[in-house]
Amino acid sequence: MSGRASMAGASAQARYRSLRAEQRQERAVARLVISGVAGSMAAGLFGWLPGLAVGLALLFGQTFYFRIRPGRARNWRRGAAAERRTGRRLSRLDPAYFHVLHDRALPGGLRGNLDHLVVGHTGVYAISSRRWPPLTRLRRDDGRLWAGRRPLARLPVRARRVADALADRIAAETGQDVEVSPMIAVHGGRLSRGGILFDGVLLHRAERVNRLIERQPVLYTTAEVAAIAAAAERALPPMIDI
Repeated sequence: MSGRASMAGASAQARYRSLRAEQRQERAVARLVISGVAGSMAAGLFGWLPGLAVGLALLFGQTFYFRIRPGRARNWRRGAAAERRTGRRLSRLDPAYFHVLHDRALPGGLRGNLDHLVVGHTGVYAISSRRWPPLTRLRRDDGRLWAGRRPLARLPVRARRVADALADRIAAETGQDVEVSPMIAVHGGRLSRGGILFDGVLLHRAERVNRLIERQPVLYTTAEVAAIAAAAERALPPMIDI
C-alpha cells in the first residue's frame, strides 16, 4: 500500500485506540472480579476444578463479549477499517490522471473529517466510507433514504454540505469554479448495481467506485488537475495532525 493510501482511516483508528485504552483497565478489573466471585462460589459448591473452569469460562466469555458488542469503540474500529478498504481501492487509480487524499480536516468550521478526496481528469469527488451490516438494504422510498428500517436523513445533508464547503475553498485557492461531487462508498449493505442517487449524493458499492470515477467525461486538463490537487493539499491538512 502506498504511503498516502495508508493514511486512510488514520484519525478513526487513533480515536478507536484512545477509547479502547480508556476502557481496557476498568473492563479488566470488572472481568477479574466477576470471574473470581463466580469461580469461588462454584468451587465452594462443586470443588476447585469446576470452580476454576467456571471462572475461566466467564473470563473468556466476557472478553469475547466486550470485543463484539456494539459501542463507540467498536464503531470507530469498523469505520476505520472501511476507510482503509476504500483507500486501498482508490490507490489503484492511475496516478498520472488522479490525485487522492485521505483523512483530511474539513474547511469552513465543519466538524469531523473528509475520508477521501479524488481530484482527476473526470472531476473532483468527496467520498465518505460507510459500513452497514451485510443484510441491510439501502433504498430510496417515499422521498427518503433508508438503511433497512432506519431513515438516513443526516447522511446526504452532511455529504452535500462537505462537498459545497470544499468547492468554495478550492475556488478561493485557485480562482476557478470547481464542482465537487459527493459520494458514499458503501461497505456491507445491499443496494442496486447502479447505486442510489439521492438529492445529489451518490451511494455506490465501494468496489465499483473506481470504475465509476474513471468512466466519467473528461473535465480538466493535466495542469488543472495539478492546480486543484495542490490547492486541496494546502486547504485540507491531514486530520491526524490536528
